[in-house]
Amino acid sequence: MEVAYAGVPQYVTDPDGSEDGWIATDDGAFVAGEPQGAMSWFPSDNNPLDKASYAFRVTVPAGYTAVCNGVLDSERTRAGKTTFRWRQDQPMASYLATATVGKFDVRRYTTRSGLPVYNAVDPREAADAAPALAKIPDILDWETKLFGPYPFSAAGAIVDDAHDVGYALETQTRPIYDRAPDVSTVVHETAHQWFGDSVSLTSWKDIWLNEGFATYAEWLWQEQHGGDSAQATFDHYYALDAGNSLWDFPSADPGDGANIFASPVYTRGAMALQELRNAVGDRDFFAILKAWAGEHRYGNGTTAQFVALSERLSGKDLGALFHTWLYTAGKPATP
Repeated sequence: MEVAYAGVPQYVTDPDGSEDGWIATDDGAFVAGEPQGAMSWFPSDNNPLDKASYAFRVTVPAGYTAVCNGVLDSERTRAGKTTFRWRQDQPMASYLATATVGKFDVRRYTTRSGLPVYNAVDPREAADAAPALAKIPDILDWETKLFGPYPFSAAGAIVDDAHDVGYALETQTRPIYDRAPDVSTVVHETAHQWFGDSVSLTSWKDIWLNEGFATYAEWLWQEQHGGDSAQATFDHYYALDAGNSLWDFPSADPGDGANIFASPVYTRGAMALQELRNAVGDRDFFAILKAWAGEHRYGNGTTAQFVALSERLSGKDLGALFHTWLYTAGKPATP
């Protein structure tokens, strides 16, 4: 089926007041679609269950770059305009698509494992972004060891100068940053390539499966690279008093759309994973993470399926743990 459409794309405003979709910048557009912005620039049913492969053809004035998902097939300039053709073969949810446009410094290289990397960086952010972007091959290798084979055929980053946007997003294969990221942010968005992109949520109430996992990847990076242990990070957050916003709602029951990017989804979600690790031990815990990424590769998952997997691989009844950390309001009585 072919759908013809035309118009002037615009951003949409999310329930929490943030903008997503086609967000104009001073030299193009910052295109980030979570949770509902995909519909601002192309026809889609905007349901993460409906994944597809994508092909992009974007024509821009010569001197500008259009960066999309996947592999760059061609780049041709004619009569003052450049056409970029990109291809994302592996399944992708619509909210993970991007067609970001701007004046970028582009660097392309191949990792030791043969993975093509394409980085597009606004020159105004280049110096600040360089240290974190230089870590991309190391981060990919480290996360591959923890989570299993990297699920896509390309990697990289888009770093724009769009500070008013206020967030980064794990656009599939090539996360987009509104400014120069630090290493923790790159670790977070790269972890999403497994947890959120390859394995996508089924409904937005399960978004802790994306954000809790990516946040916990940050904790693991710190633990294994000379920083605080994941338990020490857990203890820091558990010390917050019962009135802190961290305890406003349980991770797997965020309520309306205004809450899906709030701290209980990210931090309390990561705390739930640390509690799981404590309960089952490192061997089973890391086996669970790898199995979750492998068994649901290119598909979708639910919290109930993750609980069932954890119980199957550990041989333990984990119902009380997950009920406390994912579904019970307020600060848990004991860590």
